[in-house]
Amino acid sequence: MARRPTVQDVAREAGVSVTTVDRALNGRAKVREDTIRKIAEAAHRVGYHGKGVFENRLKTVVPEVRFGFVLSKKGQEFYQIYAREIERAVAERRDVRARADIRYASSQAPDEFARLLHELGETCDAVACGAVNDQRLTQVVQQLKDDGVPVFSMLNDFAQGVRKNYIGTNNMKSGRVAAGYLTRTIHKPGKLAIFVGGNRWHGHDLREVGFRSFVREVDLGFTVLDTLVNLETRQVTYEATLDLLNRHPDLRGVYVAGGGMEGAIAALREVHPVPRVGLVVNELTSESRAALIDGYVSMVMRTPLETMCPELIELMVRATRNEDDGTIGQHFLDPHIILPEMLA
Repeated sequence: MARRPTVQDVAREAGVSVTTVDRALNGRAKVREDTIRKIAEAAHRVGYHGKGVFENRLKTVVPEVRFGFVLSKKGQEFYQIYAREIERAVAERRDVRARADIRYASSQAPDEFARLLHELGETCDAVACGAVNDQRLTQVVQQLKDDGVPVFSMLNDFAQGVRKNYIGTNNMKSGRVAAGYLTRTIHKPGKLAIFVGGNRWHGHDLREVGFRSFVREVDLGFTVLDTLVNLETRQVTYEATLDLLNRHPDLRGVYVAGGGMEGAIAALREVHPVPRVGLVVNELTSESRAALIDGYVSMVMRTPLETMCPELIELMVRATRNEDDGTIGQHFLDPHIILPEMLA
């Protein structure tokens, strides 16, 4: 018969004394939360029969919170990476027992975002969402705020003045960076094109404003064509890029300010055996990485999710504890610029 694990086994596995384990087990003296957690994890590993006692002690020390998140397009690689970073940031918290409830919007419809926000608000202590701008969403955010559930906007700001904080890149600055790179690296002036996901994405509007204003300021002979809406889809972007290449032989550069970059990459590969048009996109995925290496993407502006997600969780924890100063504001992070040479 196998020997039953003992307190001594738990202590050895946790790297603490038997006395400390006894205190955590019987509650005879105060034991630090991180030590109780270490002991509870060790008890699980060795199969100690009293592991539930440690877990119950942990519950009395560390509060449990539930955070809700609304992302877009579950099938896209970027949002899969995004979800993993959120889950990692939640799991790494030791001062709370946090749980993440991640939902996905399949479209840009305001009613879908509003429904998801409302559903999460009924079960979560705080909610974070990247959504379009619409009065229906603002009303939901106001209702959640009145019910004591703070809402944070991510990457694309919405419900300004009502939501708790915005966290993400400075979108106008991102648009200027994209324009600066294209106009300074393309030596023959011509036409530039810009794609946005839709007319309700505030972040895309700001990127467009930043892009156009920089091109005007430097005045190097470039012309920005009418903005194209791609609904953040590959197929629409692909067809529109083919049309641009056909109608504008002097097309020099393209900036995809939102999603759908895969379509632009596919069109450029199809028409030009050798890269001829500059392309700036957002987010490093397997497809944009390959296009960078092959020269069909000139620059990628990557959201530092590994930094952003822990900072978002910190803001959410502080809000649930009423530890913030109550300020409604913006929390900007600089995008990571990735050039082809950096992947060699």
